[in-house]
Amino acid sequence: MGPADLSDALAGLQFNRDENLLVGIETSDDAAVYKLSDDIAMINTVDFITPPVDDPYWFGQISAANSISDVYSMGGKPLTALNVVMFPAGYLDMGILKEILRGGNDKVVEAGACLVGGHTVDDNEPKYGLCVNGTVHPDHIITNAGAQPGDGLVLTKPLGSGVLFNAVRAGKFPLKELERDVLPLVAALNGLAMEKALNYELHACTDITGFGILGHLFEVCNGSGVQATLNYKALQFYSGAYEMYKKGQTTGSNRANRELVARFSLAVERELSAVDEELLYDPQTSGGLLLALPLQEARKLVIELSNAGIKEAVLVGEVTDGPAGVIIA
Repeated sequence: MGPADLSDALAGLQFNRDENLLVGIETSDDAAVYKLSDDIAMINTVDFITPPVDDPYWFGQISAANSISDVYSMGGKPLTALNVVMFPAGYLDMGILKEILRGGNDKVVEAGACLVGGHTVDDNEPKYGLCVNGTVHPDHIITNAGAQPGDGLVLTKPLGSGVLFNAVRAGKFPLKELERDVLPLVAALNGLAMEKALNYELHACTDITGFGILGHLFEVCNGSGVQATLNYKALQFYSGAYEMYKKGQTTGSNRANRELVARFSLAVERELSAVDEELLYDPQTSGGLLLALPLQEARKLVIELSNAGIKEAVLVGEVTDGPAGVIIA
């Protein structure tokens, strides 16, 4: 669903509160966090998607990495996962489902977590994801609402996967290039990036997924009560994404993401083409982490991430004092 529609659907609902609920629905964070003891808090999240690619094994890997990422973005460690499966059992070969589940399980194992069950529904269109539980110390939770003036913003993966997925389906972009240049990064876990980031004074984090870079950055600014300047030239995009938008390709989420951003304060100080703008709204699947930490530390983190093999990590902006909103510079 589009973010604006979802917000409207939730408006007016009264949610139960508990003193041990440390992170709930209020800040549109990546996961819920519930305190179990003075030393342990439980992270709970669920995510499932339709296939971004036709290959079932890649689909399983990407969806699982996307689901697990929400635990990492809260500063936590994933422990258990439950499969969420919708599959047309009477129409598609069960070997396809087996490959989806194999891809998901391989990512769960890579994350050091345990797959412990799940739930299946016979549905016309395949959908797959995970409900993931993890833990974090109650005093060390990272949310999307803690960014501070003076922070630098580090992004750990390129943008533009959404339009490339659609372009491959339309026969406009080579599948071999997608599998070679894009899918390994999309399916990569965000655990190593967060492990390195936790060595610094990390103030806020979110992962960039369906709402695009602008939608998720606005959630950070709104939750933190800060303003952010996004350096467009610093953003990294997957090879071919710009060209696909230039040729008229798009996604079903770009328009919805524009509607979400229209609810906030956006100022564009540099000249952007129509294609440039579309890339800011491009929905990601299993995107990178957006990390907010003191500017000097952010610069050091980028170097450390690069040395650890995450060479796509870049400093993309800064947090400033001011009304919640984003400036594109």
